[in-house]
Amino acid sequence: MISGFQKFLLRGNLIDLAVGVIIGAAFGGVVTAFTQGVIMPIVGIFGGVPNFDALTFSINGSIFKYGTFLTALINFLITATVIYFFVITPFTRLMERFKREEKPAVAEPTNEEKLLAEIRDAIKIRSF
Repeated sequence: MISGFQKFLLRGNLIDLAVGVIIGAAFGGVVTAFTQGVIMPIVGIFGGVPNFDALTFSINGSIFKYGTFLTALINFLITATVIYFFVITPFTRLMERFKREEKPAVAEPTNEEKLLAEIRDAIKIRSF
């Protein structure tokens, strides 16, 4: 039973998943720092940093803090925009460049190659 547990822990997929989660958490910290330290001050130049935490309404003594939700939603949209334009788009372009370089250039066959292909096909037809 212990050896089975040890095999489970040391499987490649589990280790890869753990590394992915740790890298994802670290990357989340980098994106948050970039968003809060660079993007939000730029947004603040044009109209103030969006913070709607004080917006509330109440019904029968229950207080609904919808402003907190709006602030979180705006922060999410800004973070998603930063990730798309500063991570996804450059990564996609980089991968397309590598794919284009990997494909060998297909040259147009010469007249001699075309003639040899015709002879080959003619021989195949006659041999059956």
